[in-house]
Amino acid sequence: MAAVSLSVSTVKPLADRVFVKVSASEEKTAGGILLPDTAKEKPQVGEVAQVGPGKRGDDGSRQELDVKVGDKVLYSKYAGTDIKLGSDEYVLLSEKDILAIVG
Repeated sequence: MAAVSLSVSTVKPLADRVFVKVSASEEKTAGGILLPDTAKEKPQVGEVAQVGPGKRGDDGSRQELDVKVGDKVLYSKYAGTDIKLGSDEYVLLSEKDILAIVG
């Protein structure tokens, strides 16, 4: 089996899927207590790295996505597929799992 080298530039999501770089999780609480890895919550904010071409409508046309590369987004907690490329963490999710664009 041949080894495949993946990077953000080689991953192109299909249909209405979005490839999001996960933001770093909080290292300590508001009170200053350091959190161990087991106590950290999965982040729900990230930056859009790649977007798919859009979902096909009934007439065959593409419906453009509301998000674009570079947008910071808030997504559902347990949505998508976690992917690790090098030392960076990404999540591949459907556009419907994105809750908001963070300004």
